Amino acid sequence: MAEYQITYKERLYQEIEATPGEYLPALLNIVRVYRESVTLKPAVDSFYQGWQEAMHNETFSINELWDGIDAE
Repeated sequence: MAEYQITYKERLYQEIEATPGEYLPALLNIVRVYRESVTLKPAVDSFYQGWQEAMHNETFSINELWDGIDAE
């Protein structure tokens, strides 16, 4: 597993080195946004968000949740 990660880190580093300096801020932003989009929030944050949504009646009925799902 570690070998697999090193290979991708090396390839990512090579891509960064090949990127012109004026584009590095944009590349950094892309990497940061990507990481934030794939990283799970801590359970307490997810629970708090769900609790806030429930308290503000931002919920869906079970029928709405199943709309468009073709379960046979």
